[in-house]
Amino acid sequence: MAEYQNIFTRVQVRGPLEAGPALPRGDAERSGPGYFSYLMGKIGNAQIGPIYLGFTGTLSLVCGFIAFEIIGLNMWASVNWDPVEFVRQLFWLALEPPPPKYGTQIFVPLNEGGWWLIAGFFLTASIILWWVRTYRRALALGLGTHVAWAFASAIFLYLVLGFIRPLLMGSWAEAVPFGIFPHLDWTTAFSLRYGNLHYNPFHCLSIVFLYGSVLLFAMHAGTILSVTRYGGERELEQITDRGTASERAALFWRWTMGFNATMESIHRWAWWFAVLTTLTGGIGILLTGTVVDNWYLWGIKHGIVPTYPDISPAAVDSATL
Repeated sequence: MAEYQNIFTRVQVRGPLEAGPALPRGDAERSGPGYFSYLMGKIGNAQIGPIYLGFTGTLSLVCGFIAFEIIGLNMWASVNWDPVEFVRQLFWLALEPPPPKYGTQIFVPLNEGGWWLIAGFFLTASIILWWVRTYRRALALGLGTHVAWAFASAIFLYLVLGFIRPLLMGSWAEAVPFGIFPHLDWTTAFSLRYGNLHYNPFHCLSIVFLYGSVLLFAMHAGTILSVTRYGGERELEQITDRGTASERAALFWRWTMGFNATMESIHRWAWWFAVLTTLTGGIGILLTGTVVDNWYLWGIKHGIVPTYPDISPAAVDSATL
């Protein structure tokens, strides 16, 4: 008898390859017939493909590849084209935005931020084209556009960091560099420069929704995995025709916290929490330096920052004497 496992899938259900519904007239066909992968079947559906890219999907991948190459080659050039040093220092390499002296000029010398502008253009084009593809595929399949709008929330944060806020501040130098550790260093410097970002109320909200998303998804995932032996993974059926899986899940949460989300409403909770993570985060970044110059002083003014006892004489600025 097949076993049901809570974490890893032991049973792989395979039938004929599913090609999906017919595409609208005028759409290009999906590429390839698709195939099964045993390893993918261990963590999800074993079928891979057929894949539909279309014009926007293909153009998105091309733009993304160009941006990736520009960033990678600039990083490689920064270590004198040494492949060993490139691999060794990869996490620390960066493609920096133009210095403050160029403001928001479009035409900047390539080695002084010009490559950053070009890479940013193609990366942004790639992301927006992929959003268009996501939106259009949802419409073509008769789905709601919830995925596209959730993706748009993340794109909003990306645009605030690299485009909207730098324009408002009048300098590309305010933008985030391309790089793994360099962008983390930028985050630290950004927080210090503007008086501790932790006192930014929208940053606080973003963290609440971030941790809340983790909690909600973990609760929901744990619930569904717990009732898979009763068919709980067939959530659409459980929503429209409540069965023993959803009944048991509802009873569990009523017993443990007195209230339960439904098989449908838990997804709305999770969707909103996830979307609001990047939306509130983007608003907080957008207000930093444009409306509020120092979040620590803002926090003192509004009673957010705790008062600390004086343990030494107050420092005197000699410039005021």
